[in-house]
Amino acid sequence: MTFKAPFSNLFFLCVALLAVILQPALAADSPTEKLELIQLPPGFEISLFADGVENARQLALGAQGTVFAGSRKAGKVHAVTDPDRDYVANRVYLIDDGLNMPSGLEFRGGSLYVGAVDRILRYDAIENRLDQPPEPVVVSDAFPDKTRHGWKYLRFGPDGLLYVPVGAPCNICEEAGFAQIRRLQADGRGMEVFAEGVRNSVGLAFHPQTGELWFTDNGRDLLGDDLPGDELNHAPQPGLHFGYPYCHQGDSPDPEFGAGKSCANYKAPALTLGAHVAALGLTFYTGDQFPEDYRGQLFIAQHGSWNRSEKVGYNILLVRFNGEGAVTGSEVFASGWLQGQENWGRPNDVLQMPDGSLLVADDQAHAIYHIRYTGAAK
Repeated sequence: MTFKAPFSNLFFLCVALLAVILQPALAADSPTEKLELIQLPPGFEISLFADGVENARQLALGAQGTVFAGSRKAGKVHAVTDPDRDYVANRVYLIDDGLNMPSGLEFRGGSLYVGAVDRILRYDAIENRLDQPPEPVVVSDAFPDKTRHGWKYLRFGPDGLLYVPVGAPCNICEEAGFAQIRRLQADGRGMEVFAEGVRNSVGLAFHPQTGELWFTDNGRDLLGDDLPGDELNHAPQPGLHFGYPYCHQGDSPDPEFGAGKSCANYKAPALTLGAHVAALGLTFYTGDQFPEDYRGQLFIAQHGSWNRSEKVGYNILLVRFNGEGAVTGSEVFASGWLQGQENWGRPNDVLQMPDGSLLVADDQAHAIYHIRYTGAAK
């Protein structure tokens, strides 16, 4: 008993000293400090919009300006409010947790739609109920329950239908009911297959002029560092097949499933991206906050490789289009989440805000960033 008090005091003194020693290191690891590493074109700047948004994945914007964020590993859905519109979040709300990979989100008619592997959920009048979120309505539970590539990305099309990818439940396989993009009515009725041969799409966008679907697709693994490339695909009408599992990147038959198949029989990608870059969320730029030569162009979040001897991706890619709507090339717009072979963040979705600036979700750093154009070089 005589040693209890001194030992206790010594213990707490050591803890306090350790906290002082570690404080600079912890501060250096904060998203705000790390953002100094991000490289952008002259005149652009990036800042922290919100942190503590656990495993932030697809973003959706509410009618009242609420930013919603899904997650994959965390099983949570968050809402971020910024009532004074200064792009520094005032509060992060937890809308729901314990869900099955609720990665994909969409907002329509005052309701938040959440894709959680085998079901689409709907949270009605959600922006008026952030403090006490409602129990969700099940829009549809007619999706497969396999979790590999089962997480979703949701997007309402100009036809009013909800488009939802259904990824292949494997690296490479042929299994009915998977490797598709489906669409359904907002109330869950009328589900149909829109596209096939899509291994793992986690990014959908509709062209602002044509209304046609563009989407990213992640290529298969175990063919080496450089094959096959991820894809940016264009689906101007339903019924197209994009090759998986028979043909990859438009010109590479699969060594197992490609026998007797011709890549010419499938829709080739509009652009082949790097192998294993993990191209995910994307958005066409329609604002006027960025310079004019960005209008009508496409931003893609590249989550970054996990299965390559030298890491690639971890950036925001800009895809250029000509006046006829054809892809002319691509360039890295934002980079720096990968330093050497160490990554401190993984961008996975981009969302255009009403003023024309962009938000970027980072599920590794549990953060959402804000990118704007100031007209002045850094």
